[in-house]
Amino acid sequence: MSAESNLVNVGRITAVYGVKGWVKVHSYTEPQENLFEYHPWFLKSKHGVKKIEIDDARPHGDAFVAHIVGVDDRDLAMQYTAADIAIERDLLPELDEGEYYWSQLEGLVVFTQFDGKRQRLGVVSKIMETGANDVLVVAGDAGSIDQRERLIPYVPDQFVLSIDLTVGEMLVDWDPEF
Repeated sequence: MSAESNLVNVGRITAVYGVKGWVKVHSYTEPQENLFEYHPWFLKSKHGVKKIEIDDARPHGDAFVAHIVGVDDRDLAMQYTAADIAIERDLLPELDEGEYYWSQLEGLVVFTQFDGKRQRLGVVSKIMETGANDVLVVAGDAGSIDQRERLIPYVPDQFVLSIDLTVGEMLVDWDPEF
């Protein structure tokens, strides 16, 4: 397994903050401040992956601001914007039976068992948080019944019937015409 495949995105640096090298940070963790419990961070950008340490952070509006060790001016901090924040997968806490991290669901092949007929809908390309429940974005692929993108509510036992991480599949009860 490559080092990068062991990394899980947990946030994003969105902008610079001030003139002393601070950056604005958006957390994907729940609760959001848990992002700062993980060390070290790996920044993933179009230029590759870089390991960094944070020496100070605080809430700012609906996000956070943080200071990267060794980054003490705005121009240097600018190089870190639009980078995903990742951590090593084994730093994440163990989940209870039937619970999954989004990173485990992304990439699963989705089949529907609608009206007793099994059909491939595509692959989970991402997951959206909507408030009421999360929504799976399933993109059609070469093996699916069509190339449509489908939005399927992530509601176990109602729409999501089973998940098999070993095989890399999810079974849903979803009308393929929807």
